[in-house]
Parts: sequence; structure tokens; C-alpha cells
Amino acid sequence: MKSNPSIHILSPRLANQIAAGEVVERPASVVKELVENALDAGSTQIDIECEAGGIGRIRIRDNGSGIRADELPLALSRHATSKIFDLDDLEAVGTLGFRGEALASIASVSRLDLLSAVEGESGSKVSVEGREMEPLIEVSAHPRGTTVDVRDLFFNTPARRKFLKTEKTEFGHIDTVVSRQALSRFDVGFRLVHQGRVTRQLPPALSENAQSERVANLLGRGFIDAALPVDSTAIGLRLKGWACRATFNRAQADCQYVFVNGRIVRDKLLSHALRQAYRDVLFHGRHPCYLLYLELDPAQVDVNVHPTKHEVRFRDSRLIYDFLRRSVLRVLADDRPDQVLEQDRFSRETSTDQQSVASHYQTDIRFREHRDTSNGFDMLSQLTKPSQPIAPTEDSGNADIPPMGYALAQLHGVYILSQTRDGMIIVDMHAAHERITYEALKQALDDRGLVSQPLLIPITVHVSQREASLVEEANDLFEQFGLGVQRVGPETIRIEHVPAILRQASHEDLVRDVLSDLAEVGTSGRIVEARDNLLATMACHGSVRANRQLTISEMNALLRDIERTERSGQCNHGRPTWTALTMHDLDRLFLRGR
Repeated sequence: MKSNPSIHILSPRLANQIAAGEVVERPASVVKELVENALDAGSTQIDIECEAGGIGRIRIRDNGSGIRADELPLALSRHATSKIFDLDDLEAVGTLGFRGEALASIASVSRLDLLSAVEGESGSKVSVEGREMEPLIEVSAHPRGTTVDVRDLFFNTPARRKFLKTEKTEFGHIDTVVSRQALSRFDVGFRLVHQGRVTRQLPPALSENAQSERVANLLGRGFIDAALPVDSTAIGLRLKGWACRATFNRAQADCQYVFVNGRIVRDKLLSHALRQAYRDVLFHGRHPCYLLYLELDPAQVDVNVHPTKHEVRFRDSRLIYDFLRRSVLRVLADDRPDQVLEQDRFSRETSTDQQSVASHYQTDIRFREHRDTSNGFDMLSQLTKPSQPIAPTEDSGNADIPPMGYALAQLHGVYILSQTRDGMIIVDMHAAHERITYEALKQALDDRGLVSQPLLIPITVHVSQREASLVEEANDLFEQFGLGVQRVGPETIRIEHVPAILRQASHEDLVRDVLSDLAEVGTSGRIVEARDNLLATMACHGSVRANRQLTISEMNALLRDIERTERSGQCNHGRPTWTALTMHDLDRLFLRGR
């Protein structure tokens, strides 16, 4: 290394190659950037052709607005774009691309041809090779739109090329990128070809049925069968898409898609909000599935955070958090047995490839922010009384049968057998009653309001300066939770009162967890979570036990409570509470009709 090296300006080629290290990680990165440019150009059809997993060649053609011949060389220059002009545009970005780096970065590490034509012109072509970076321009016939042909990716940076995986793996990443873009824009058709073979052929999906079919094509039929439509609005905010029932879950968080103004993002705030929405119904260690589209004023979100544009920041993060969580909670809570069974009936009628004999059908969650009162044990006797039973009448027909049907018998002191209009339902009576009792306890505490209890001896906790500052900033939030926390020094806080229902909890750990959430996502659900964990235990101990003999009237009363209770499809631990077998399923078991 030279002593006292002189300061100098990097060559354009080297500067672009450095930028390419941030923008072009692998062939899939090239596809992402070029497809986003095509979408920004107003394309309705995008064709992607790849060879050797995208390492050998990537050719993307669109029917967008195109680029004028005199602007083609400029399009390959760094920081050249038609999408923003001043700082005001940057603070309210409404396009997927905006930095003007993609084409220059890609051209610096590949051999690139750019062909384009605007309406009324014949078309032009510009070619550039990463070594020289000298554009060669020529006339070339081309329909309206743009074609970008990228060959020999990383040919001049062999060190980067060595880190690429196998062709199959790299194409898998390309397929993932194309699938995500297809999920973001239903109005655009996509065609993906690898080694001359068409792997994706997705026409524009303009109707609701066509959109559902595209989702089923990309995420699987099981996803759309378990999906609940989401359409919620607030002041300046709208959330659309699908949230799957808790029964459809994954071991990994690999089926979670959130788009903000059409851009797929990985945001800790949004992920945390959705985890909280599903927290009360998912089996431990499982992950929910959803496909959601958040729309808001571009000025309220900063997309210029990371070179890959996968991360965003919101101007009012707490508003976004609450809106997202409450919207999904509402959808999940409103899903009742009649809707579940009706959706399954429709799926059977419209699908011919049903393979499973029996499926679990469940309603899901709405996790409300609630206030607690005393320990709640005195309420169990009032809350666990069965509702007035509803029994069938002699002249009642199939049309009058409720969704959960009427009880026939009790099986092994554990399950209730019920006859429905279309078949039968098996209910785990303890799990179902546990959910019913749990929801009743939460509602009762909500109605009474939160009661705080002063500590006989306040607890002094040593924290960081940042955490101590958070206590001052979020004082109203702590009071809302029933926590009295004051800053008494630069790195010292004091806990003065706590929610009465959580008086036996570890208050220091609880406050530290809340502060950790506030620092991470700007809000916290720890208090509600701790409360609900206690209520869940109370509900478990206060629910009907196995081997308790129930009368037909008691069983019917339980069935009616299931129909009325939110999230009644699973118990507090995430286990299913009931499952259904249709007559079609039963006939298949006994080979009837063959």
C-alpha cells in the first residue's frame, strides 16, 4: 500500500462497478430492476427470457412507453432518470425505481443491448460492454416498448461470478422475483422462459376470480382456499389483499407478502403488527400466511432507505402499526363457522381436484387491545354458564339447521358429534369451551376497564439513556397499559404502579420488554400479551373437562356458543376446536356412488 496515497476521483467504470455491488447481487437482482423499470413505463405485458440461470443471458421485453433514440445513451449513464426531478419528488416517490443507477450498474458488469421505441418511431439500439463503457448507437426496428438484453453477467468481475450458485438455484431466485412482481400487479401479464421452455405464463388478471386464480397459481391452491379477503380503510390508508386462516400456517415465514404502494417490503414494524394479529390463535412456532397491499400517500413513507429498496420508513409508524393489526384482527374475528363451511362448499363445487377427505375448518383471531381489572377469577362462574340451548323442532328442515348443526352424541367423553346440513362436525368440547370462556373473560375485563394497583415499595430499574428517554416519550402509552413508570435519573426509572391483574408478574422484566419493543417498532403489546396469557390459563382451568358427561341440551348450547364466539376455530393454544366431514367425504370413504 502506498504511503500517503493521493485523493482522486474514481473512473466512471469503477464507480459503476462499485454501485453494481449494491444493486446487482445476482441475476435475480437484474431481473428485479429491469422488471420494475418496465412497470414504471406503463407496460401491460412483460416477457422474461433466461439462459443458464440468468448468468448466460437475461432478455426482458415490455410494451411500455419506450425511450427516445436521443435519450438511449443517457439512460445508461449513472444517476440518469425520468422519474424524479427535485427534492419534492424524492420525498414522495410514486414509482418503483428512482435512483437512476440500475441500467448503469448492470451495464458495468455485463454485455448489454438496449433497444427501444416510442409511439410513432421505428426504434433504436445502443450497445455497451462493461470493459469499455462506450455506447454504440444504431437504428434498429422495434415495436413500441423496450427490450434489454443482458449477456455474460459478471464477465469482467470473475470474483463476483464465483460466488454465484448453480444455474438451477439462480433461476429459482429469478422465478421468485417474477412471482412477487406478478403478485404486485394483477393488471400486467408476465411470461417467464428458461432455456427455451415457458415456466410461467400469467395473463393479465382484471377480475376478482382471475386475481384469485393468479394467487392460487403462484402461492398454491391451499392458500386461496384458506384466504380471507381484506379491505379496510382509514384516513389516508387502505389495506387490501388476503389473510389466511390460522389453520393454514407454515414452519417458516416464507409465505408472507406485504406490498407498500406496489413495492414489496421487508419491514420489522409491519411484520410485528401481523405477528400480534395472529398471536392468539397460532400453534407455537408456526407462522401465518398473508398477501397484503398497503396504500398510503407516498409522502408518508420513505423508500430511499436501502439500495435494494426493500426497507421503508413511515412518518407515523404507530398509526400504520395499529391500522394493520386491527384490520387483520377484524377480518379474522369476523370469520364464523357459517362462512367457513360456505366457503368450503363453494370450493368443492368449483374444484375437481380435491384430494383430502377431511379438512380442518376454523375461525381465526382478532386480538384487541384491552384493559384489565381484578384477577378475574370471580367472573368464571358467571361467564361459563351455558347459553340457552337451541334444539331442533319436528318440522324444521335442512334450511333451518344452524352452521354447527345439532348434537347427536358424545364420543369417549371428549368429542361432540353433530349433524349438519351437509354432513357432520366433530368438536373437541374442552378446546371449544376454553376459547368461549377466554373470549368472555377478555370482554368482561374490557367492559369494566383497567384497574392499576400501586406498589408498596416502588421498583428502581437501571436502564440505558435511550431507554430512559423512551419512558418520558411514551409516558401516555405506559399509563394506557396501566403502568406507572417515571424517569428519576439519566439512566434510572421507577415503577410505581402496575395492572392489578399482573401484580404477580415480574414487573422489571415486563417494563424492559416493553422498552425493547418501543425501541424496535415504536409500540408494544407486552401488557396485553401478559394479560391474555393469564386469562388463557384461567379459561383452561374454568372450562369443561374431558370425561364430563353432557346432555344433548348442553352440547347444543356449546355449539351455539361456538357460532357466536370470535376465533372459535382454535383454542387459546392454537389447537383446532372442530373439524367437518361432508356427505361427499363420507361417501368417498365408503365408495358410495361407484
